[in-house]
Amino acid sequence: MKTTLPFVVALAAACSLALTVSAQEKSKTPKVGDKAPAVAAKDENGKDWKLADFAGKKTVLLYFYPKDNTPGCTKEACGLRDRMGDLQKDGVEVVGVSFDNAASHKKFIADHSLNFHLLVDTDGKVADAFGARMPDRPMAKRVSFLIGKDGKLAHVTDNKDAMVHLSEMKDAIAKLKK
Repeated sequence: MKTTLPFVVALAAACSLALTVSAQEKSKTPKVGDKAPAVAAKDENGKDWKLADFAGKKTVLLYFYPKDNTPGCTKEACGLRDRMGDLQKDGVEVVGVSFDNAASHKKFIADHSLNFHLLVDTDGKVADAFGARMPDRPMAKRVSFLIGKDGKLAHVTDNKDAMVHLSEMKDAIAKLKK
């Protein structure tokens, strides 16, 4: 029995290390030039949404935010809403993602007349695919991804300030058009 105890301890340590490394790799934020993770989720109306459906058709601005109807998240969402005419003219599909449920998203959309879809990511799978989960919290951090028609990341903004996201994405979209 004594000879197996060190083996069991070593095996447990190896498994723990493997899980830690796996979790760190999973939560890495993709970089510009990387292929965007193939994600799918339901929107606020329960309809299926797949990033793959936009390949070759539209540029996608996929933005993650912490919580519906909070000051910074509302400022960012309303900023995107107000720029929707230009975004559509540029062929950009805007989609927000948070850990909030469909009812919360519907209220957020109604409260602020949002004109784009919000994906329900209560289990954090979409956030995890993009490395957008806050450490040790069941919510997304504020990070935006501009995904070109080729499915590759054209720009990433990882900043707590909603206004930085709006400004950087506007510039990145203009650059992508050229």
